[in-house]
Amino acid sequence: MMKGSLRLARIAGIDIGIHYTWILIFVLITWSLAVYFPVQYPGWTTLTYWLTAVVAALLLFVSVLLHELAHSLVAKSRGLPVKSITLFLLGGVSNLESEPEKPGVEFVVAIVGPLSSVALAGIFWVINFLGWAPDGPVKATTEYLVDINVLLAAFNILPGFPLDGGRVLRSIIWGATNNLKKATNIASTVGQVFGWLMIAGGVFMALSGELMSGIWLAFIGWFLNGAAEASRRELEMRTMWLNVRVSTVMNDRVETADPNSPIETLVNEVYVKKGIRVAPIAEEGRLLGIATLSDIKKVPANEWRNTPVSTVMTRMPLQTVKPDDNMSVAVQIMAEHGLNQLPVVVEDRIVGMLCRADIIRYVQVHYELGKR
Repeated sequence: MMKGSLRLARIAGIDIGIHYTWILIFVLITWSLAVYFPVQYPGWTTLTYWLTAVVAALLLFVSVLLHELAHSLVAKSRGLPVKSITLFLLGGVSNLESEPEKPGVEFVVAIVGPLSSVALAGIFWVINFLGWAPDGPVKATTEYLVDINVLLAAFNILPGFPLDGGRVLRSIIWGATNNLKKATNIASTVGQVFGWLMIAGGVFMALSGELMSGIWLAFIGWFLNGAAEASRRELEMRTMWLNVRVSTVMNDRVETADPNSPIETLVNEVYVKKGIRVAPIAEEGRLLGIATLSDIKKVPANEWRNTPVSTVMTRMPLQTVKPDDNMSVAVQIMAEHGLNQLPVVVEDRIVGMLCRADIIRYVQVHYELGKR
């Protein structure tokens, strides 16, 4: 789940949460609807307009959630683990723990989102057509939900990565060329083109007097442009790690500390002398835990001499990797858990440490040598 998010529920094993930016967009949409409804549906009380706006805004995000659930449930049915769905400023995002390995799987997972939005629009249209929604706030809300789900489907089907339509485009090119990198580059480029077009359109609208709409469109374009470039770089990074083992990048000259030694010894002999910020705590080579500068700072300095390291270390079980593990696995673990380092173990014995600094150094050398 995105940082800064609050977990609300769990559906089909998937955590559902909202990011703090969702509150901002919810307030803006509610306010805009409270202004829009009096123009389209005169004669209600002020309270009715605001209550209808709140309900309509909430149902908009229920629609977004159902859109993302469609992606997630289909992904799970195809063997792709889904960790969470987060509603945020620009809608919703499904956190798949791995990417599809076949173009056909990506096509199905991507296309089901816009199809679900079309289906929702159809359901609300039928409710109105058959007269099941009474006149007044209920009818106004269902009419709004028809329009907004059509717009949601139309926007997401744009063939610019990483929108759903961009993923559909990538899957088609990937299937035709059997080249994921080429497909991603093309789909990302199209995504950036759409991003720049939205930015230009937003600027034009702002200069034409539609300031807020123009700013909002330009912001979406900026986000799409950045997301497309980030997706391209992410694939390059994943491709780079495909044939790299943890043993290639890790530091095998690991400095361990005894759990019974005083904190003062660890600070002076490891942190200060060696310039290390985290130390594995081991006994006869067997990993027991790790101690970081943050752990040490919990104890007053005047107590370091008489306090054993074991009292402050983070104990096993810890996130670890093996020397023969693929680096993509290690990078994913560090990203998911917000870690700066990983102990490298064989069975329960420490054989090295993999730190972000080691990874950055490897990437820098990799790129300077032109190995992309």
